[in-house]
Amino acid sequence: MRGAGRRRPTESLAPDRRHPPNTPTTTATADPWQHLSTPVPGRDSDASFCSSRPSIGAAPMPNISDRSYQTSALRAINAYLASQSVPFALKHPLPSAKDITETLKLLLHRLGFESNKIDQDLSNVLKFLKCPLKLNIKSALRAPGTPHSWPNLLAVIHWLVQIIKYNDFKLNSSSSSFENDKQFMYTLNSYLNYINGDDEAVVALDEECVGEMREWADKLNEHVIAVEGNANELEVKSEGLKGATSQKERLEQEKAVLEKDVSKFHVMIEQLNGHLLEVKKKLEEKDKSLEAKVEDRKRICEENEDLKKKIVEQGINSRDAERMKREMQAVERDIEETEAARNGWEEKIWELDSEIAHKLKEFERLAMECNQALRRLKIGNGFQYQLNANGSTPAEVLGSDYKSVLKPALASFTDEIKRGSMTKYEELISLRQQSGDNAIKLDEKINRIKILQSQIDEAEAQLNALRSEMHEYASRCAAEARRLAKEVESEAQKMSLVEKEAADFLKTSKAELQVKTTQTEEQVRLCAQELFDLINSVSSHKEYMGSKIARMRNDLLDTAGAVADIYKEYRPAQG
Repeated sequence: MRGAGRRRPTESLAPDRRHPPNTPTTTATADPWQHLSTPVPGRDSDASFCSSRPSIGAAPMPNISDRSYQTSALRAINAYLASQSVPFALKHPLPSAKDITETLKLLLHRLGFESNKIDQDLSNVLKFLKCPLKLNIKSALRAPGTPHSWPNLLAVIHWLVQIIKYNDFKLNSSSSSFENDKQFMYTLNSYLNYINGDDEAVVALDEECVGEMREWADKLNEHVIAVEGNANELEVKSEGLKGATSQKERLEQEKAVLEKDVSKFHVMIEQLNGHLLEVKKKLEEKDKSLEAKVEDRKRICEENEDLKKKIVEQGINSRDAERMKREMQAVERDIEETEAARNGWEEKIWELDSEIAHKLKEFERLAMECNQALRRLKIGNGFQYQLNANGSTPAEVLGSDYKSVLKPALASFTDEIKRGSMTKYEELISLRQQSGDNAIKLDEKINRIKILQSQIDEAEAQLNALRSEMHEYASRCAAEARRLAKEVESEAQKMSLVEKEAADFLKTSKAELQVKTTQTEEQVRLCAQELFDLINSVSSHKEYMGSKIARMRNDLLDTAGAVADIYKEYRPAQG
């Protein structure tokens, strides 16, 4: 047969974008795993196993802990969810468990599963699709939004989204697209050259395809790098436009802060005025009560003097003396009580003086704060609060009337802020127009980025297909190695059992050989005796037969001679 010793062309040097391995190609209503259970007919020497051509190195597994990979994967998943018009999305950096569960349900529904047992269905899907990513499904679904389980779960969701997107693309693509598919044309031409026996054309076609794919990959990487740079610049500009506050907003914020300070200042002034009025009322009450006590003391002293004069003028008897003694004792008691009350009022006066001094210090501190707030306002009239401890009214204590001096300055300051706000509002309108233009440009860039992202997703699908093929080949090699190891181990065990059985058999055989040897020697002796007897009988029989044969020969010769004589006699008579 022509080309019997040649190798077949590989089915593909790079993963087919339309037919990645182990990917369901049915709709969501059909059985998505039918192609996995049905064996695919093919030739005896499959190119993926028996080709002598060196395989192209597959891409490494993605680093699921990398923030850039997580961001790109999350962006791709949210784009797919937005295309499906679902009311939920995965938020960065840790989405809620409800959103993750709803996303998994949607993906399983797209793959043809309607059951509510998400963990079992997801395990079956990953098992049948031979997912290269490791995931502990029970622990991951028990707490899906935690930093420990979210990266692995995100990688698996991204992998399922890529498979579903490929499945949708394959269902929507027509057969006429094969003519423009370089991968399909390469496979077709490679097999045609293989059938025709042109190995040189196969090698040249492989080299050409590998060169084109490498050139395309380099261009795509350069384009992706340029687009990512532009996207980063646009994001920085967008963040700058969003985060920057206009001068009007800053002035309004300052105005609000100043108004809060002024209102706070007015509240403190009103509180100080209330405290001053209360203190003045208390002082007036204390003064009145003190004047009343002084007058009562003077009156009592005058009454005592009058009583002393009356006592001197009157005659004193024993009864009068006792009564006067009792009255003197009562007067002394009243004097002691009056002295105690006077001491108590003096202590209250001292406490009131200390309280007034404390309040005055507090007023001074509040006045300093108010003066600092006025200096920050920069009113320009030089108004300052100066306390007067000897004042009797709030205006005298504060040093001036703030209503006649401060309010006009605040009103002029407010008018100036309003005039500045109008100019800033006009500037804000122009900035909004510029922002709208920038937003339109940004949308164009975003659309371009989405197109490039789709191309990147296709490249990632190719890489994932290569990765899955490599993982499948490695798993087959590992299974073959384990099978060979088990076979070697079983053979070793069998060999040890055979050696043991051989040793036992040798031991028993030696014993049986000894017995058989003795039996055989006895039989040989008997057989030898029989042989000797047989030889003797044979020799005697031989002698007997020899003598008998000799007698028969002699008889035959005699008979032949007699017959010849008879013939001779008969022949002349005939002549």
